[in-house]
Amino acid sequence: MIAVANNNTLQNITGTILLAGAGKMGGAMLTGWLAGGLDPRRVAVVDPHLSPEITALAAKGVALNPDVKAAGQVETMVVAVKPQLFREAGAKLKSFVSEKTSVVSIMAGTTILSLEEVCGGAVVRAMPNTPAAIGRGITVAVAAKNVSAGQRAVADALLRATGSVEWVEDEGLMDAVTAVSGSGPAYVFLLAEELARAGVEAGLPEALATKLARETVAGSGELLHQSELPSSTLRQNVTSPGGTTAAALGVLMGEPGLRDLMIRAIAAATKRSKELAK
Repeated sequence: MIAVANNNTLQNITGTILLAGAGKMGGAMLTGWLAGGLDPRRVAVVDPHLSPEITALAAKGVALNPDVKAAGQVETMVVAVKPQLFREAGAKLKSFVSEKTSVVSIMAGTTILSLEEVCGGAVVRAMPNTPAAIGRGITVAVAAKNVSAGQRAVADALLRATGSVEWVEDEGLMDAVTAVSGSGPAYVFLLAEELARAGVEAGLPEALATKLARETVAGSGELLHQSELPSSTLRQNVTSPGGTTAAALGVLMGEPGLRDLMIRAIAAATKRSKELAK
């Protein structure tokens, strides 16, 4: 991982930030930018299917579906379209990119080389995750060699508006990043889903089992977030020798167990991310 000096707060951005794709993730990022102090008049959104929430931002000064001339000099273009639509959308997006524009992609499986070929610009490839919607996301980013320190700092500020950011130098890590953190929230939600289902099987009313599972997963996540202890230590702190937790962990950590399942799951997601890049 590498550190990024970030003196370019959102309030200091002076160029146009163009958001291409304002779906769930793009919309979450836009919300974070505005909440963090980015001037709405510095933002333009390009999306053929704008939601009522995004449309309402026009009243605050956000430009909606401007042409190239109306958009002006785009400092940073954030690409948040679906990867399978990128090639089609890229031709239009390229018209907004000048030699001074940095292109920040949050599309899974889309390489820096592909972005350079389709859009041009100085490319940053990033992978956020859905907790960005509540400001608790984690994003990993990697920059092409022609990205300047200033462009990297602006990209960092835009990505950090929805949570923490880690920078890496090796783009080859991004497929595994996608598998672990990009797709990771789904694994946690599945845990809550199956924990509730198992509670019902053990005799709990469905509503109570669901409540217990959701609050247990959410509370444990917050404890993990606030604690400086390793997750293994937190697990051990719950586990009394010969107790109920130890009995359950004997199943989950047995052979085959959760470890094997997770290794296989991450491998499958990593493979799919690589396939999307082809």
